[in-house]
Amino acid sequence: MEVAKPQLFDGTPSKIAGFVTGCKLYIRNKLAGATVEAQVQWVLSYVQGGSAGVWKENFMEKLEAGEIEYESVEEFLMSLKKEFGGGEEELVKAAELRKLEQEGKTMEEFVQEFKRMARGSGYEG
Repeated sequence: MEVAKPQLFDGTPSKIAGFVTGCKLYIRNKLAGATVEAQVQWVLSYVQGGSAGVWKENFMEKLEAGEIEYESVEEFLMSLKKEFGGGEEELVKAAELRKLEQEGKTMEEFVQEFKRMARGSGYEG
C-alpha cells in the first residue's frame, strides 16, 4: 500500500496537526516494526527550516546525550504538537475559520473544508 509522506514541517503552528497526522499514518503503515528511536528520527527528518530547524538541533543534542527518551513515537508526537501548537493553534485555526469563504467551491467542498478547519479551533456549533 502506498502512503504519502508528510510535508516538511517548519514550525508554523497552524501546520502541526496535519504534520502529526501525516506522520502517524506513515508510521502505522510503513514503520510499524521499527524501534521507537528509529521512528522518532524519521519524524525529525521531516522537521526542517524556520523555528523547527533550530528546535531540532537543540533536541538532537539532548537526544544524543541520552537526556530525552520516549516510550512510544506517539508520546514524542504529542510533545512535538505541544511544543509547536501550544495554545496558539486554536487561535490560529479560529482566525482561519472566520476568513473562510465559499468562493468557487461547491457546497459539499465548502462544508468539508469548514469541518476540517473547525477541528481544533474550539468551535462548538
